[in-house]
Amino acid sequence: MDLRQLRYFVQIVESGSLSKASRQLFIAQPALSTHMARLEEEVGRPLLVRSARGVVPTPNGDALYRHAKFLVRQFDEAVFVARQEYFDLKGRVTIGLAPETACMLGLPLLKHIREKYPGIVLNVVAVHSGYLEDLARSGQLDVAILFSKTAANELTFEPLLEEEVYVMLPRNSGILPESKASLTLAEAAALPLILPSTGYGLRRQIMLEFERANLQYEAVAEIDSLLLAMRYSAKGGGVTIQPMASTQAFDLPEGWRCLPISDARMMRTNYLYTLPIQKLSAGASVVRSELKNVVRNLVESGSWKGVRLIEEAAPRISAEDAGRRAV
Repeated sequence: MDLRQLRYFVQIVESGSLSKASRQLFIAQPALSTHMARLEEEVGRPLLVRSARGVVPTPNGDALYRHAKFLVRQFDEAVFVARQEYFDLKGRVTIGLAPETACMLGLPLLKHIREKYPGIVLNVVAVHSGYLEDLARSGQLDVAILFSKTAANELTFEPLLEEEVYVMLPRNSGILPESKASLTLAEAAALPLILPSTGYGLRRQIMLEFERANLQYEAVAEIDSLLLAMRYSAKGGGVTIQPMASTQAFDLPEGWRCLPISDARMMRTNYLYTLPIQKLSAGASVVRSELKNVVRNLVESGSWKGVRLIEEAAPRISAEDAGRRAV
């Protein structure tokens, strides 16, 4: 199996027919059929179902398609980036981050890009995830970290990391005894909660967990500013429920207590979204790759706590790619 065979296979699946794929690839249809027969022989499973209406992938073929698409894309991107004069890369790259993500990732990424690629100007947009999704869908972001697999169907995405959500309060707060190392969902619901408004994905996740457990809770304040929410909690206004990166928004001399919820899986997946490779500028392609490196370094060094890296997998295709595949 080689990259050429995988490229041919991807094109056949996306074209929906051997004849159309042969025209796209500028290869004779009999030769293309021979390549596919060899590929199926090597895999040991049928990969395509042929009919008068065209070809569609089998379940094994669909699995291969998703990974082959990723490999071909990564190879093309690697060649594209390798041909650039890195130091001479210039341009503006707009990246969207939620405020809590920006608190942890923003400064290291800015410094890293500035040192390695001084010609790239990063435009960091740090707003709540709902607004980020609107910006991504309208094509105003080159790169973004979002929290849903359906945030922007026109963009390519891949899972980046999982972060745990904690009950947070100042270390010197008297709201909870110092001996408490974790909380049940019922214990968390009984606390004076400082939460974002219901338009936020994090708030909806919290509400869903409480509803599943048939628990009532009281929000003593709804604050859509991360900095203000953390400052209000620091002044004794209540506790908040946030990923650990949020502690970087407001530094307390005594520090923050971050208590996990023991009887509910309070996790949030971060997805890295980018424009499709054919629309991605050289600068944006570099920023995408360097962002992943910076995130990995932060996690592996222990600087970004309460998170787990997700092993690299094939990025999900955009709706545009999916549409071509269905033709």
